[in-house]
Amino acid sequence: AAIFFLSTTDYVYFENSSSNPYLIRRIEELNKTANGNVEAKVVCLFRRRDISTNLNTLADSNARDFEEESKQPSMSEQQKHQLKHRELFLSRQFESLPATHIRGKCNVTLLNETDALTIYLEREDCFFYSLVFDPMQKTLLADQGEIRVGSKYQAEIPDKLAEGDSDNRVQEKLETKVWDTNNQLKDPQIDQFLVVARAVGTFARALDCSSSIRQPSLHMSAAAASRDITLFHAMDTLQKNGYDLAKAMSTLVPQGGPVLCRDEMEEWSASEAMLFEEALEKYGKDFNDIRQDFLPWKSLASVVQFYYMWKTTDRYIQQKRLKAAEADSKLKQVYIPTYTKPNPNQINAPGSKPGMNGATGYQKGLSCESCHTAQSQQWYAWGPPNMQCRLCASCWIYWKKYGGLKTPTQLEGEVQGMSPFTSSAGRAKLLAKNRQTFILQTTKLTRIARRVCQDILQSRRAARRPYASINANAVKAECEYSIANIQTCFLPQFLCSSINMYLLTEMQYNIHNYVFRAIYIYIHRGSPLTWKSPPCFYSSPKRTNCSTQRVSSLCCSCE
Repeated sequence: AAIFFLSTTDYVYFENSSSNPYLIRRIEELNKTANGNVEAKVVCLFRRRDISTNLNTLADSNARDFEEESKQPSMSEQQKHQLKHRELFLSRQFESLPATHIRGKCNVTLLNETDALTIYLEREDCFFYSLVFDPMQKTLLADQGEIRVGSKYQAEIPDKLAEGDSDNRVQEKLETKVWDTNNQLKDPQIDQFLVVARAVGTFARALDCSSSIRQPSLHMSAAAASRDITLFHAMDTLQKNGYDLAKAMSTLVPQGGPVLCRDEMEEWSASEAMLFEEALEKYGKDFNDIRQDFLPWKSLASVVQFYYMWKTTDRYIQQKRLKAAEADSKLKQVYIPTYTKPNPNQINAPGSKPGMNGATGYQKGLSCESCHTAQSQQWYAWGPPNMQCRLCASCWIYWKKYGGLKTPTQLEGEVQGMSPFTSSAGRAKLLAKNRQTFILQTTKLTRIARRVCQDILQSRRAARRPYASINANAVKAECEYSIANIQTCFLPQFLCSSINMYLLTEMQYNIHNYVFRAIYIYIHRGSPLTWKSPPCFYSSPKRTNCSTQRVSSLCCSCE
């Protein structure tokens, strides 16, 4: 059997049910379990059939806006129907699935505004997405930000002031100066002042009892005093004292003792740092969730500041090395053999036992529910067992990959979800509507099928089950099949003309009724027909004493 190669970030088909379409997932990790099996951690993608009707309406509105903005070429109704099968919805939901359920690879891309939508129909196993589905909140959101172009999104640039005009704006409300590059100090003097500020910070930590416990060594205290918080305080002191070194040094060491400047790295305890690392492992860089679930007594600014300081520590470097070693030990790629076991929904040959999912043998007159063909190398049972619907091999592959039929059909909705007619709530809702009078005007072929196809139509049984559907395609195919076989037999020309009566325009219905009753007896009993043609075929029918109308000038010996 052929094999295909899989790696992380690949999009694959997963089979969780023999009768349902494949699941489409993106592989994030490939892990080997203790018993030697391979499991895949995957990201879930959803089809239109997996979301609610309201969200489908929202997706349709988004698709119409996209077509108008990108000026897409017009498409036929069938192309629009099939294009919906190529649309997916990305999610942030993860799950683990066994690699043995993988049935193939596919391609999923972000919807491109420059490409025509028909490209996705021309390519095999090709899908696209533009919206993100949240299974918990039941919402659809755009996956990419909107480019805001226009005057209402741009800053208003004032006109340039002419020479001599005064600026009436209040400068103090616009900005705050924290450093003047045109100060009177030279660079060596500024560097010396920064060294003094570090020394004062080290001395202040030696005097502080809490700092002595956290940083017992002189080396650690000096390293803490050399961080940015001390340098920023020293430069701010120079700015506030007009770059006067004497005044600035006096400010660093006031009467009460040296000024101690601490950042978030010193303010946090060891237990708080451990909580942060645990939260970071669980949520990633989602600081809102980290603060809400693990550190509610910290502000969001404090959490963010601690994160960027934590990344400069040896602790972060050690964890980074451990993660790199763990990633190297994980599976990078696997080889999956092609799945060759027969599907339980396969319809077996005539005379064989039924399949696992109600797939019975060949039934005369049934056609493919999607393409309506009557010939296929293999048939598959599709839909509820009582419907007795089937798909050809080509349409079955399309159904498994794309989650729909090639042509629109009412039964497709019944397969995706339970019909409202099957539940008492649905019937009550239907009966609550205002009833309207209607007239059923049937075609001549339908009236023929009532007589010829009584073995599969079973009108009395259907009348006792008013909410059960009738496969009209199967009845039509059986009727045409029976008529074609009768026409090839050696029958009088008059009988052949009667068989094709739905092509004629002027013929009495009571004659049709009688003739096709004889045809039905001929088909199912095999009795020979003896016809006695009247002098004039189109003579008016006469009434008999029996309860039903008969044609007195036309009779059949098998009656």
